[in-house]
Amino acid sequence: MPIQTPICDFGQKAHDFQLKSTENKIISLNDIKGEKGTLIMFICNHCPYVKAVTKDIVEDCKKLKNLGINSVAICANDAENYPEDSFENMIIFAKRHQFSFPYLSDESQKIAKTYNAVCTPDFFGYNDHLELQYRGRLRELKNLIPVRDGESDLLKAMKQIAETGKGPKNQVPSAGCGIKWKNN
Repeated sequence: MPIQTPICDFGQKAHDFQLKSTENKIISLNDIKGEKGTLIMFICNHCPYVKAVTKDIVEDCKKLKNLGINSVAICANDAENYPEDSFENMIIFAKRHQFSFPYLSDESQKIAKTYNAVCTPDFFGYNDHLELQYRGRLRELKNLIPVRDGESDLLKAMKQIAETGKGPKNQVPSAGCGIKWKNN
């Protein structure tokens, strides 16, 4: 049974981070902040829900970049117990899917906990003041197959945020595998 994201906490400020990217650079929130908005995604390599929407994520992020919205993906899963989510495999995953955005490793899981991320994928859409305006799904999935009937929920919401600074009032939660927390 998939885990669902909580309701959007409108206005919550984005939290800073400094994490290593699959290109071996340390990336901070300030490095990826977009002129019109910022999308922070918690994903991983092995989750069937992420795999189902990876193509959509890549396409939507390219469209968002043209609107002044920058994107970043963060993997916080316990790579020791889920080796498919190791840093080495993140590098392969990002290259295979031609990510045009940084893919960061949150090995300590501190950032995922700070954001209260609960599942993969978990989308956090911020306006130009880094205030949360979207915490919903990318698009509807039926039996892990994306329902492609026009623009995704995520793209529509982020376009609205770029234009008005505000996200849609009604949002459908994202659903996916729970983040694989370390036992510590």
